[in-house]
Amino acid sequence: MLQNNIKWVYLIALSVIWGTSFILIKKALIGLNPYQLGALRTIITGLFLFIAGYKTVKTIKRTDWKWLAVSGFCGSFIPAFFFAIAETEIDSAVASVLNSLVPLNTILFGFAVFKIASTKRQVLGVIVGFIGTAILILQGASLNPDQNYMYAGYIIASTFMYAANVNIIKRYLQDVKPLAIATGNYVVIFIPALIVLLFTGFFSEATFNNSEIGMSIVYVVILSLFGTALAKVFYFKLVQISTPVFASSVTYIMPLVALGWGVLDGEGFSLLQGFAAAIVLLGVYLSQKRI
Repeated sequence: MLQNNIKWVYLIALSVIWGTSFILIKKALIGLNPYQLGALRTIITGLFLFIAGYKTVKTIKRTDWKWLAVSGFCGSFIPAFFFAIAETEIDSAVASVLNSLVPLNTILFGFAVFKIASTKRQVLGVIVGFIGTAILILQGASLNPDQNYMYAGYIIASTFMYAANVNIIKRYLQDVKPLAIATGNYVVIFIPALIVLLFTGFFSEATFNNSEIGMSIVYVVILSLFGTALAKVFYFKLVQISTPVFASSVTYIMPLVALGWGVLDGEGFSLLQGFAAAIVLLGVYLSQKRI
């Protein structure tokens, strides 16, 4: 009973933290380009995790490192850049709803790769979810003709990577401590992120003459500390004490938080988009049911 209650605490905390991440990405992009943001987010998160979890690295078995590497690139490195690139063209609220595809893709990935059986109701949930996604993207493109909604593909690709990551953690890293998983991920991806940053022109006079750079870095630090470092540990713990599908259902509450921030920031969101978002979440709900 206690563990059941704890998993809900983790779920709600993650929903609030990650729901706020989308608006932080949007604000950070005012003074940074998406590649600088993705690289800085990874580097700063890595530094936080190295300070908090360097002792846990010694507990990681040699055989676990290959899966930590795959987990690091799929669950952290590539999505950090993809979400930043996507939000140069689409609203943060829409990005958060598209991120709700993670549970559906968790089921698809589990079936395709790990041969985990799916019920008819789960299959229906996947179909309903993707119908809602299509409506959301088409309506967004209609309402915002100046935005390139092809960039939604970056979010969708990231949800497949997150789905792969949650299955990998549950199958291959179940016995590794959550902080060790998070720290191990960033041990692997820290240097690649640093290399990317060096090639973005971040360390140039133009960057530091930008009046917006200071606040953008503040947003990245907040995003890295809470939206990535702390949230990663929470998420890995949630995966271990629940199921992959339950853990990925953090996307139920997360869009509501992100939508609230988006409205406060002046983003438009039509009734039809709201209906499409509800269809996506209905698909997620159906996908959770085993009967």
